[in-house]
Amino acid sequence: MKALITGAGGFVGPYLTSHLEEAGDEVVGTDLEVDVTDADGVHKAFLAARPDVVYHLAAASHVGTSWLAPVEVLRVNAEGSLNVFLAAIEAGVQRVLLIGSAEQYGRLRPDQLPVAETTPLQPVSPYGASKAAAEMLASHAFHGRGLPVISVRAFNHLGPGQSEALVASTIAKQVVDAERSGGGVVRTGDLSPRRDFTDVRDVVRAYRLLVERGEPGEAYNVCSGRDVAIQDIADHLVSRATADVRLELDPERLRPADVPVVRGDCSKLRAATGWEPTIPLEQTLDDILAWWRAR
Repeated sequence: MKALITGAGGFVGPYLTSHLEEAGDEVVGTDLEVDVTDADGVHKAFLAARPDVVYHLAAASHVGTSWLAPVEVLRVNAEGSLNVFLAAIEAGVQRVLLIGSAEQYGRLRPDQLPVAETTPLQPVSPYGASKAAAEMLASHAFHGRGLPVISVRAFNHLGPGQSEALVASTIAKQVVDAERSGGGVVRTGDLSPRRDFTDVRDVVRAYRLLVERGEPGEAYNVCSGRDVAIQDIADHLVSRATADVRLELDPERLRPADVPVVRGDCSKLRAATGWEPTIPLEQTLDDILAWWRAR
């Protein structure tokens, strides 16, 4: 398959590129830095590349920042996705994978966990709302225009090279900074939320399998099926420190609202593709620390 990845230069893009190439796919357009809100630029890039499939990763992806710039986030994630769909139609793309988020589900009751794809979307954050809007536009592209779009609701994924704006990476970086200073403080936001984490290297396997075997017009959770407290992530990283490091709450890192617990049901993905996560969370966290130590 000839594949084009929007947002190929982000965190997930290089992992997906490597996985696709290892699987024998041709990845095109990785040198293109197209603003997805530029409809004409997206259109020209797609016509030039003529891919068979598109993995639409490009997004404004930080939940916390979305509270500060909701209009910009909506433009990138919703309007940008529509531009991708319209360009894909013109370029004759055979399959588009839209990468959404568990944030689309919003605040969940305990009886709704693990959350399945049939659960109504009730996003809390501007980011979650923008991703839900993108999925509605994917439905329009599929039902109204015949574009074979598969929607992913990706739960928290992490790994080496992730932006320090995201929780595991920022804690790991602070641990490494403290090690180099002979000890210190790691500042965090609220550590009580529980999230469903998957290694990015497992996530990209799921993406390609969905392009091959997923059903257009459908949405699929990509998740581990278990929830872990952010506190446990922080404790693990601090326990690996080679110096005296302690955690300290930073009020500036608190969000206006947050979802207490997220745990996904990946049985639909498993039934369609046979996918299972293989990399333990502890290994992922150790790899993130090693990545920061090597920088």
